Amino acid sequence: MTVELISVGTELLLGNIVNTNAAYLAEQCAGMGLSCFYQTVVGDNEERLAQTLKTALERSDIVILSGGLGPTQDDLTKETAAGVLGKKLRMDGHSKKRLQEYFAKRKMEITDNNWKQAMVPEDAIVIDNENGTAPGIIMEEGGKRVILLPGPPGELIPMFEGAVYPYLAGVEPGVIYSQTVKLCGIGESKAETVAADLISGQENPTIAPYAKTGEVHFRITAKASAEKEAKKLIKPVVKELKNRFGMNVYTTNEKVTLEQAVVDLLLANRLTVTTAESCTGGLLSARLTSVPGVSEVFKSGQVTYSNKAKHKLLGVKKPSLDKYGAVSENVAKEMAKGAAAASRADVAVAITGIAGPDGGSSEKPVGLVYIACNVRGKTKVKSWHFSGNRTKVRENSVVAALTLMRQCILEYYSEVTFR
Repeated sequence: MTVELISVGTELLLGNIVNTNAAYLAEQCAGMGLSCFYQTVVGDNEERLAQTLKTALERSDIVILSGGLGPTQDDLTKETAAGVLGKKLRMDGHSKKRLQEYFAKRKMEITDNNWKQAMVPEDAIVIDNENGTAPGIIMEEGGKRVILLPGPPGELIPMFEGAVYPYLAGVEPGVIYSQTVKLCGIGESKAETVAADLISGQENPTIAPYAKTGEVHFRITAKASAEKEAKKLIKPVVKELKNRFGMNVYTTNEKVTLEQAVVDLLLANRLTVTTAESCTGGLLSARLTSVPGVSEVFKSGQVTYSNKAKHKLLGVKKPSLDKYGAVSENVAKEMAKGAAAASRADVAVAITGIAGPDGGSSEKPVGLVYIACNVRGKTKVKSWHFSGNRTKVRENSVVAALTLMRQCILEYYSEVTFR
């Protein structure tokens, strides 16, 4: 079946906010085996929205609209969609009661325009909004399905996962099941090349690659009469991806992040960790400490931005700073060793680089980053040259540091095992 996405809101057209909803919905639909050929952004204009929806219904089985369900006059999605499908709006007693309870709980006065959100198209399926006031709507007409979701991601995502996903899963007979294989330490183009024959040769299950910041994910989706059968179809594909990518595979669990995989590795080996950051300014520590249970292994994190701090707190030698500069292999190595010695941690990771937009040179351009990892006295240093703006360089540096930390720990125990 085909699905089409329509994102509603003039603020999206103007670039005032980033359209993360479309990316999320597209990924979710692809994971369910739904084909998405079109995505549209349309402003808060009834005529243009109606024409966009009519066009979508002509070429797609399912249309998902996000945004425009609020109480103000420019929130026109529900009214326009109902008009296109020839459905009248009626007051929904259940939604009205929920609105009353929502405002009463917060001791807020309900303005008259809020009752607009309790008006729903006749014969529609109403989805309760547990995180806001605008309910979601599902309408079915002539074999087509139109799904309306609120714009705020904090409302849309829980609503999709709690109600829309199960609904879509039941649209066609059988079960659609997905599993994700997550990779780090390998680029998107190389990963796709390694798995090219699997991607092109599979129909059920299907394999779809997704590029993340510093990562590559493969989502394997199978359709079968039962979940057990779908899992059976997926299993050999997952096994083959593991065989091909080896240590680059850090998890096959959709919910496990790279930082959680690294923390789990530290916990499993009873290793403590410390960080020393320059250009990333504590972002690596923040990623690690976002994982529940990390307090068992995380000892400290230092932001040594200046040369003085690198020398005073980490023991980086002044001659090294003078001769090689703060952004160098030598200084990164000394930062990691110094952090390990100061905290007595088993693992120490250090990052130093030029995030930009200024500070670069022909010898050391913006985006040049050195990362060092020390595992019980053994230090490895790698350099990267990231492209993009300051934020992108810093984000990529953190992912590279997590990847290097994982690699060094695995290599350390591999060498210990084979001694």
